Amino acid sequence: MSRKECEGPEPEAGDSPFFTALGRDEPPGKDPDRTEALPTASWPSTEAALDGQASRYFASLDASVGGLQQRAQQLIDRVNDSRKEDHTVMSGFRESLLLKVSGLAEQLEERLFHLYGLHNELIQERLQELAEVMERVGQAEAELRQVCRTVEAAYRDLCLQPET
Repeated sequence: MSRKECEGPEPEAGDSPFFTALGRDEPPGKDPDRTEALPTASWPSTEAALDGQASRYFASLDASVGGLQQRAQQLIDRVNDSRKEDHTVMSGFRESLLLKVSGLAEQLEERLFHLYGLHNELIQERLQELAEVMERVGQAEAELRQVCRTVEAAYRDLCLQPET
């Protein structure tokens, strides 16, 4: 909202109660209908008229200030209402975002568990194959030891025979 929209039209001198009885070119205290040859006894009535005009002016000024205060308070209330709405929207956004993130995290966790299961099956197969290979290696090692003992025994028999 622009400043021009918030403010009303500027009051002109003729619109103000202070200036209603005064001429636009006349300073306060001079009435254009009266001549300067008026007796000095009329001063109190002129001062009373000016006091009445001044009090109307100040009443109008107070009303204007009060109106400005009221408009300022309305603006503050609108800003606060807007902030409350923003807070409500952000809270809703946060909650929906948390739900979505939680759902995505749960899906990711399920996929990871599925992958862990597949990997566990592969690891179990490989471990089984490794165990079978290790068993064959153990058998080959036992056979190799048997062969080594046989060769050693044959060598001893050949080396220990007397030469004839």
